[in-house]
Amino acid sequence: MKTRICSIILARGASKGLKNKNILNFCGKPLILWTIEACFSSGIKDIYVSSDSDKILKLSRDYGAKIIKRPKKLSQDNSSSESCWLHAINYLKQQNLNYEIIVAPQVTSPLRKNNDIKRALVHFKQKKFDSLFSANSINDTLLWSEKNLSLRPINYNYNNRLRRQDIAKNIVENGSFYIFKSKIFRSKSNRICGKFGFFLLKKWQQFEIDNLEDFNFCKHIMEKYILEKTNV
Repeated sequence: MKTRICSIILARGASKGLKNKNILNFCGKPLILWTIEACFSSGIKDIYVSSDSDKILKLSRDYGAKIIKRPKKLSQDNSSSESCWLHAINYLKQQNLNYEIIVAPQVTSPLRKNNDIKRALVHFKQKKFDSLFSANSINDTLLWSEKNLSLRPINYNYNNRLRRQDIAKNIVENGSFYIFKSKIFRSKSNRICGKFGFFLLKKWQQFEIDNLEDFNFCKHIMEKYILEKTNV
């Protein structure tokens, strides 16, 4: 039997950093459309947008997505993505729609190639993961934590500084998308659960949009590496 897969895209109406960012014109399309199209190009047929905004829901439906009206109580600044995914999954179950695998991409991370999610799904199935997150690899970054102007090194000893090539590789969760099995997610209420792994993206794909500066920066990256199809 073929595994049932759907995508659940979270896109609330309010945004403090950049007003209406989910539907702003980004390189010729509403920002959310880049994520909807990324799911379609990955072969996902059932794509749901969960939002409290009628404008976002109408726009998403016009572009071929199915819609889930999210209650206001799950659309606050402190509402977790987990609570919103859980609401969507439970709503679908009430409609007798049971999906084994959920793909959960972030609208504000539009820097994806057409086959990124498709390749991640193949990796997810081959490794028999229960959950997966998109990531970037950093090989020579020296991290410090700062609290009350006090500094503490995180991943190296500054008294015994290693050569760049000897520093351990670190994996950064970039939030572009998550994949998880619905059943274990519902029991754990956590996007990273069970046997989990990661899928590497390019360094330039790590950036996301939270404010106008991010928006303009990501626009330039999109134009260079995706629209101009630079092979990097």
